[in-house]
Amino acid sequence: MRCPFCGNLDTQVKDSRPTEDNATIRRRRYCPGCSSRFTTFERVQLRELTVVKKNGDKMPFDRDKLKRSLDIALRKRPVDEERIERIVNGIQRRLETLGETEIPTKVIGEMVMDNLADLDKVAYVRFASVYRNFVDAKDFKDFIGQLSDEQA
Repeated sequence: MRCPFCGNLDTQVKDSRPTEDNATIRRRRYCPGCSSRFTTFERVQLRELTVVKKNGDKMPFDRDKLKRSLDIALRKRPVDEERIERIVNGIQRRLETLGETEIPTKVIGEMVMDNLADLDKVAYVRFASVYRNFVDAKDFKDFIGQLSDEQA
């Protein structure tokens, strides 16, 4: 593993332990070249995934982008980081087990919506406003009205 500080290729693992959900290995590393310490995470990847955007463009699946979108929707909401990490891991695992290497953005968006609907209604509406491209207040009102009807 290359040192992110000095670029040395000879770094040493000082400590390895699984994360709480046992889906990731956390490794503390030491660089003998510059004496820096840093952390890496190792995850199982079942297959390479490609995301197919609405306009047909294709790009590699980016787990960090998925996490960032959840972080934005859940900003200042009472949801701990572990829970968000479990959702991201769950969505990634479901995508990898679909059997397809090319995944439309719609599939990913619906998985996120399903998770947020169960987790936090405010984050659900926030994500929906971007995902479904709300234009004005009426779009929010209609969506929240549908949400209220579903709960009744």
